[in-house]
Amino acid sequence: MSDSDPFEKARKDDGVLTCPFQGESLPMILRHADVRAAAKDWQTFSSDAPFRVPIPSEEDLRTMRQLPIETNPPEHKEYRKLVDPFFKRAKLPEVIERVEQLITRLLDEAGRNDSVEIVRDFALPLQSHALTYLLDVPESEAEIWIKWGIHVFHDPDSPDEDIGLEPYLHRKFDEAKANPGEDFFSALTQASYQGRPLTRDEMMGYANLAFAGGRDTVIHTISGIIAYFAEHPETLTELREEPKKVTHAVEEFFRVLAPITHLGRVCPETSAVRGVTVPPNGRVSLCWSSANRDEEVFQNPHEFQLDRKPNPHLAFGFGPHLCLGAAHARLLARTLVNALAQRSAKIKVLEETKHIENQATYTRVNGYDSLTVSFK
Repeated sequence: MSDSDPFEKARKDDGVLTCPFQGESLPMILRHADVRAAAKDWQTFSSDAPFRVPIPSEEDLRTMRQLPIETNPPEHKEYRKLVDPFFKRAKLPEVIERVEQLITRLLDEAGRNDSVEIVRDFALPLQSHALTYLLDVPESEAEIWIKWGIHVFHDPDSPDEDIGLEPYLHRKFDEAKANPGEDFFSALTQASYQGRPLTRDEMMGYANLAFAGGRDTVIHTISGIIAYFAEHPETLTELREEPKKVTHAVEEFFRVLAPITHLGRVCPETSAVRGVTVPPNGRVSLCWSSANRDEEVFQNPHEFQLDRKPNPHLAFGFGPHLCLGAAHARLLARTLVNALAQRSAKIKVLEETKHIENQATYTRVNGYDSLTVSFK
């Protein structure tokens, strides 16, 4: 896995690359040390910016602030602790067992067919069913979520007649308020923030992020892992013979694949980024994917090294906003890699269409729009 790095020259020369997004000219912070420093400096590089943390921004895609990601400390910490118990469920033995059973079932189904399209028919069901375990809701809900497609906001292939994300979330909160249980929706209807009940917009902000934040990122990671093993079958043999390497291999997948290219921060006051002036209320980009290829931190950064250590990648962010779903994503990737290695899977790519980010100043391959393989 040694694809080219669109940020390499700019990272070495200036450490910054300016790129237009939706009419804004954003300096992209590229170096590992600079990205880490900016991620911790929330006073200068603020997340208190509804709709503007994602790049491109999402004013036209949702109607509420995502929580807790679009807040700053100390509010961020208070908001985050309300949902921490659900995201920590990824470490529970019963959840781990259910994920193992799910991946076994999906691989069994894939192996019985001549081919399987990984993105929509394997990775999407895997992500959706596993999310029901995390949110502690009936697994049947996953069938609704699968119909939304890869991107819950704007998947062109999702059937128009299916209920969209926001109406669905309102319905679930109404049901939870009328008949509360132990699930994610019920917990939010009963939660308090600073001594008061959460507003409906706050509940929606949590749920919006839970559904949108780890969807295409997990799907791209799963697809990338399977494509890599198809190209490098000897790696599966090595992992089967030395299973202790699986944990390191999974971290290396996250570093190299970097499913989120970057996230935004807003500067409340005039700021400077490597000589580039950012006006008040202007945005900058924290470019995780570039930081994960920084030559000053990672030896031979474009190579996939099965047992790379240390591996201080930033695929899950850094600082107070470290990804809530990191443990869940690691569980899915680790379980999949173990299962493929134990099965001595032989994977052949039959057809592929890579997902490409085309921007004014860079082009980056980021996952697959479709990936058809055979399992033997």
